[in-house]
Amino acid sequence: MAFKKAKIKIYKEKGSEEVAVLFNPAEYNLAEAANYSEKNIPGLSGPITQFISGAASTLNMTLMFDTYETSPSEASGNVAAKMSESKINPTDVTLLTRKITGLLNIDGSLHRPPICEFIWGSLCFKGVVTNVNQSYTMFMENGMPVRAKLEITFKSVLDLQESKKQAPFESPDRTKCRVIKQGTQLWELAWEEYGDPSMWRLIAKENGLLSPLDLYPGQVLKLPAL
Repeated sequence: MAFKKAKIKIYKEKGSEEVAVLFNPAEYNLAEAANYSEKNIPGLSGPITQFISGAASTLNMTLMFDTYETSPSEASGNVAAKMSESKINPTDVTLLTRKITGLLNIDGSLHRPPICEFIWGSLCFKGVVTNVNQSYTMFMENGMPVRAKLEITFKSVLDLQESKKQAPFESPDRTKCRVIKQGTQLWELAWEEYGDPSMWRLIAKENGLLSPLDLYPGQVLKLPAL
């Protein structure tokens, strides 16, 4: 079975381009997170934790590049002989690394850096490259680099339409009605509907309530559209 090579697919204005990874990474790190804020509500013993949004996922890895071509004499340790053999044909490793660092540059036709996708086995991570740290570790006598290590960070990008399909939610852009249950408070309704408990005043005004305590089980409240 052939050893599967990782690749980076670069999406252009028309079509795409693939860049093969010279050596598969030894490991990669995926990080995911969510953003929350805290709201202080009068009368409560502590703040309310409010979900704000999901955070972009990140993918970190180190890729190795080596353009120093060796010959059988390398195994013997005869450095002078192997440097003189015609089979050794080192090339500038930056010819390869520039394809990766170029993902940080603005594409003139897109007016932004290109979106790309790192593909290896079951991993298909689509996003943009946000950071590339380059280390050159081997050079020819004339100073030409032939070995490099690139530490790369990818950040996911949000596809709004796809995100709505995966996590649909009720929109607060239309008026709704809620039946009050025992123990329900206005700030709870505001948090559930608008994601902001301080908006209980909007509900109170809509329903002519003079106090947030003017609630009773079975009462029907209108939740106004924003």
